[in-house]
Amino acid sequence: MIRTQRLAAGVCALLAALTAGIAFPAGAVADETTATAPKVDLVIDVSGSMRAKDIDGQSRMAAAKQAFNEVLDATPEEVQLGIRTLGANYPGDDRRTGCKDTAQLYPVGPLDRTEAKTAVATLTPTGWTPIGPALLKAADDLDGGEGSKRIVLISDGEDTCAPLDPCEVAREIAAKGIGLTIDTLGLVPNTKLRRQLSCIAEATGGTFTSVEHTDELADKVNQLVDRAADPVVTPVATTGADRCAKAPTLKSGLYTDREEFGQQRWYRVDVEPGQELRTSVSVSADRAVNPSYGVLLRAVTERGREIVRGEAAGNGRTDVVSTGLRYPKADGDDEDSAPAETVCLQVTQSFSAGSGVQSTPGLPLELTVDVVDGPSTSSDVASFGLGRGWWLLGALILTGFLAGVVWGWLSRWRFAVWRTN
Repeated sequence: MIRTQRLAAGVCALLAALTAGIAFPAGAVADETTATAPKVDLVIDVSGSMRAKDIDGQSRMAAAKQAFNEVLDATPEEVQLGIRTLGANYPGDDRRTGCKDTAQLYPVGPLDRTEAKTAVATLTPTGWTPIGPALLKAADDLDGGEGSKRIVLISDGEDTCAPLDPCEVAREIAAKGIGLTIDTLGLVPNTKLRRQLSCIAEATGGTFTSVEHTDELADKVNQLVDRAADPVVTPVATTGADRCAKAPTLKSGLYTDREEFGQQRWYRVDVEPGQELRTSVSVSADRAVNPSYGVLLRAVTERGREIVRGEAAGNGRTDVVSTGLRYPKADGDDEDSAPAETVCLQVTQSFSAGSGVQSTPGLPLELTVDVVDGPSTSSDVASFGLGRGWWLLGALILTGFLAGVVWGWLSRWRFAVWRTN
């Protein structure tokens, strides 16, 4: 009897241990999935101007609600989605109060479609257009986690809460290096609105779209939400130094930084013998700049001797200038004892600010570093001075010879038939 009780107790303990062993890893996986889940915050303008009935015969607010319902139905399960409003609660004339009117309508997290739709249905066009404060709060809504972060701003008018410029707010968000993208959609074909929303989007690498129909609005928001679910590489924020000796040492990866007008940034990369350094840099003009500019990327030794350089120039037709370089480090006689070489990367840009344009924060800079195994010496040996191309040349010669033989035989046969006839 005692043995039976002990056996039963042992079996129960074993089942409990197995259950705990299975449950804890599952919880850990769930937490990891949540931490890497993509996040989207939809920021909707609910100011008084959204009452205008100029979108497919209905008000702008009604069109936005219809589009939101379609978006909520189509949102992928893995996306954590939230909704924030601006100008939805204060109907008065006090500027200070109206410029604080932004609220989280639905928190960023796992989506309950019914609850989110119910919240959207309660919206009524009310007050001001505090775009800048809403963007700051939306960035806080998306704080935390390692997944992609995206704000989708939908508005029909310019910000009414200057001097807090929403474009400068977007640049500040981009300068934090948290990988947050802001996409903007304008409901009115207005030049000033387009300029402001474009500036907000460009500051974070997002897009601006002007929409005038309900189906266009739903389709575009769906595209942006789906894009958030796509795997992306988030740049790592770094800060270059004013000289190589103080520069950060970078590994292979994607990095982002800010560079002031007329400033130089230095970075360091260690390259082992037999490896090849491949690097590129892009500098974006996220504000008005004078035409004719360029970017220079140099690889130099620690003593200042230039190894190789890459440079590119622009003339005002594009907002991004990119260049790159490659540096193969030759194998040493004794690979095991040969030390790594520290390569100093210098980034210089010749952008200049337009009249009245702020110089801070600096222009966004994106640096790609890739240290790979160098090309195999044996596989790259030139054959008769042609490299791997001699195989193609030999095939072409053989094909031409066979084609000539066949064509000659056919010609003689046709000539013989002609003489006989």
